[in-house]
Order: sequence, then C-alpha cells, then structure tokens
Amino acid sequence: MNLFPPPNTPFWLRNGNAETLFAKALQGKPPVYRRELLPDSTGQTQVAYDFVDAADPDAPLVVLFHGLEGSSRSHYSVELMKAVQSRGWHGVVAHFRGCGGIANTAPVFYHSGDSAEIGFVLNTLAQRYATVYAVGVSLGGNALAKYLGEQGDAALPEAAAAVSAPVDLAAAGTRFDKGTTRLLYTRYFLDSLIPKAEAFAHFQTASPLKNCKTLGDFDDLFTAPLHGFADRHDYYRRSSCKPFLKTVAKPLLLLNAVNDPFLPPEVLPTPADVSDSVTLLQPPHGGHVGFVSKDKGRLNIEWLPRTLLDYFSRFETR
Repeated sequence: MNLFPPPNTPFWLRNGNAETLFAKALQGKPPVYRRELLPDSTGQTQVAYDFVDAADPDAPLVVLFHGLEGSSRSHYSVELMKAVQSRGWHGVVAHFRGCGGIANTAPVFYHSGDSAEIGFVLNTLAQRYATVYAVGVSLGGNALAKYLGEQGDAALPEAAAAVSAPVDLAAAGTRFDKGTTRLLYTRYFLDSLIPKAEAFAHFQTASPLKNCKTLGDFDDLFTAPLHGFADRHDYYRRSSCKPFLKTVAKPLLLLNAVNDPFLPPEVLPTPADVSDSVTLLQPPHGGHVGFVSKDKGRLNIEWLPRTLLDYFSRFETR
C-alpha cells in the first residue's frame, strides 16, 4: 500500500511523454544559490555545490544528485530547493563532474554507476551537517540507490529517495535506442554530451563521437571504455541499482511512475526485489520526473518535493 496519495494528474497529461515535457514549463524562478567549488573524489577537478542555507544551523540538509546533464537549474532541482527553503532546512544541489557550468579536468566523467562519487559527496557534507537526507533523480537516483545497497548500515544519509531511477539500465537503453523515446530525447542528450566528450583531453578515439546515433553508441564509445567497462552491456549490468536493492539498510523511498517513458514498466522493482528498508511508490502517472498535479484549479509540480520532504520528516529526531 502506498504511504502517499498519487498526484492529481490531469487526464490530458496521462501520457508519459506529454507529462515529462510539460513539467518543465511549470518551473518557477530558481532560488538564490550560494555556490561553492569543491574537489571531486579524484582530487583532479572541482565540482559545483549550489546551497540554500537555513537560519537554523542545526536544521537537516537535503542533498540532491541530479540526472543526466542536469543541474541546479533543472525543474526538479528548483522546486525541491524552494520547498526545502520553505521548510526551514538546508539544501544543496551537488553537481556531477562537468555539470553546472564548471569544466571537468579529471581523467574520468560521470556515469549511472558512480556510487564512489556519491559516497565522497555525502562524506564531505556529513562533516558539516549532523543530519543529511539524500535525493537522487534519474541517473543520480540510480547511483544513489546503488551506493545505499553497497554500503548497507554504513550508508551516511538518515533517509534517501530515488526518483525516476533507471533501475535496469539495459532495459532503459532499449527505450532510448528506438521509438518515441529515441525521437524525443536521444538527440537532446547527445547534443549536450558529445561536445563535452569531444573536448575531453583524457579520451582519445579513432571513431568520431559525432557518429553516435543513440545513447548506447555513446556509452559503447565513451562511457564504457573511459570507466573500465568492457562495453555498454558490461556497464549497464554492473551499474544498474536493481540488484543492490535487497541490501539497502537505510530508509529509501523508490519512486517510479508506471508510465515513465525511460523505463519499461515490467522491470519496475517489486517487494521481492527490495529489502524491508525500501518503500516502493509507483503511481500510474508521472512520466519521467514530471509528476504534474492539478490542485485548487492550478497546475503545478509541487507534489514531488512535498512527497519527498514528508517522507524525510518521518525520520526527524529533533
């Protein structure tokens, strides 16, 4: 049984692609962030941490790990950080290497299975804040959930949430390689990723990245060899968080809309796939990080941050 009611999705947005795309149009003005540039886990580049600070220094911190080519300006980041501010908590969007407008000078990029970077960021923040809650969205959600499964009781967050995580990367890859998902999203991501990869001094390839037609092509040519995987299939197998969900020990809200166009519904986790610490929330509608709701006659994307913060509030000790 779901602990939280689903969003009141308008009937004309109950197509996963429509809701995914429309949600961006409902984004409000970003909060005023305080940016810090801090080392990544390699110590060879800096990454951007965009903070919103609470008046109470002892308030909890919510850290957000964004999705593929996301940032603190992504619609879900903006709305979550505004909700964190309203609740009187601290918040931060921790950018992956090369995101948020900061050049990557490390010998590696970022990817869906980079749980080591997740752990490094959480350890950095845990030295400043007594209570840390973590949210991962899409790629960031997969990496966060994998970290939680790997670390078990040693995981640092008091509680966490993974939103629209591609828990089975091979299945998600099939969506991106064909059909409507490829048509609507693949070129959008490649147009952002390829210039970064082409400018990456640590990577040389005889085959031009501009020839990539799918994200699978890009992962075969760039992501996999750069990070020590044999090919994209090896990368997807070893990086998917789904096999790690049975060993999650800290509270985790795993939120996936059934109509997410990035992930076939038949691969969504069931109770048999997860530990008792994982709460599955799978509303029928929501798209990929859409979750548009109509409340009091107004369309909004406030359901997601409200649900996440209400979940974390269950574990407050202060």
